[in-house]
Amino acid sequence: MEKLLLTPQEAAESLGVSRSQLYELMRRHEVVSILIGRSRRIPAAPLREYVQRLAEDAWTA
Repeated sequence: MEKLLLTPQEAAESLGVSRSQLYELMRRHEVVSILIGRSRRIPAAPLREYVQRLAEDAWTA
């Protein structure tokens, strides 16, 4: 079964960016994150949607 929520490190690795870059994307609200207790998690589906938006923007630029 595919994970529904990723740690920031896992999400950064899946995007191919550094963890600090991922936190910057979260700060700018480009990547959605949720808080469970004191743990920050990134839902897999919105992460894929973010990549799709980037691809669409690249095609229209």
